[in-house]
Amino acid sequence: MEFSLRILSSNSSLRPGLACEITPDGVLAARQAGGQMVMAFAPLAANIVQPGLAEPNFVNQAEVVAALRQALDQVAAREKQLTLVVPDAAVRVLILDFDSLPAKTQEALPVVRFRLRKLAPFDIEDAAVSYQVMRQEQDLMRVLVTMMPAAIRAEYEDAVRAAGYEPGAVLPSTLASLATLPTGDAALVINRNYCSLTTAITNGNELLLHRTLELSANEASRRDDLTQAVSVAAAYFEDTLQSEPRVLYYVGAGGADEFARAMGTEPGSVVRDLVTTPAGAMSAIPNGLAAGVMGALAS
Repeated sequence: MEFSLRILSSNSSLRPGLACEITPDGVLAARQAGGQMVMAFAPLAANIVQPGLAEPNFVNQAEVVAALRQALDQVAAREKQLTLVVPDAAVRVLILDFDSLPAKTQEALPVVRFRLRKLAPFDIEDAAVSYQVMRQEQDLMRVLVTMMPAAIRAEYEDAVRAAGYEPGAVLPSTLASLATLPTGDAALVINRNYCSLTTAITNGNELLLHRTLELSANEASRRDDLTQAVSVAAAYFEDTLQSEPRVLYYVGAGGADEFARAMGTEPGSVVRDLVTTPAGAMSAIPNGLAAGVMGALAS
């Protein structure tokens, strides 16, 4: 299993041609077939998937396995290996600066892990860790690092295997979705998944911000959380790039209009869906959920 990060630069040969994303709303599976994207969705009952760093993430694993099998069997053909997209809340993504790193991955990874010992809110020794150098200057390396607790990774992978498939790569939802950005221009992306919200800022092939926060269970407080998170990200965008974001690209169940209403703003104004569900779906796909699997297949 590869815990993968190379998502901002397109190279489809690095990953399987089949992908699925496990979300609290259900499982979305997709495959490229003859230049067309084929998708299927299998819904899950509320609260079956509760993403986080504490286990378990699945209240009922059998129902998750059944949803995986239902969605994947509709699109997989003979393919069994897939890219698995997991919720951001089950992963930690950091942007770290190093003076330097060894050129060989097997030598650099222990250095990265050592740095993470004081930063990770879980045992880093057996966690899945992946890194990607985004920028290298004379005395600075800016590195994107993703880590996932071993038990949580196993929970997601075991469900895929129980459904009859093999996870060949694992990607967090927002990092997967970023590969669907329409241009290489600077962009602000918002990903709402269950009770968490991720804000991310990219500029070309560099990730400038990736912040995941837990949302309040109280509806009124949750609106304040959403507004505050977006305001902070927009301010960071303006301070860093000396311009305001013209569009807020949205990923998540319900789509951009529902998110705009949740924030108390006018639908169709500044918040836009990052992707629209392509034609060729084998079953009804909820608005806003397609970016993760589309990005996993695009990269």
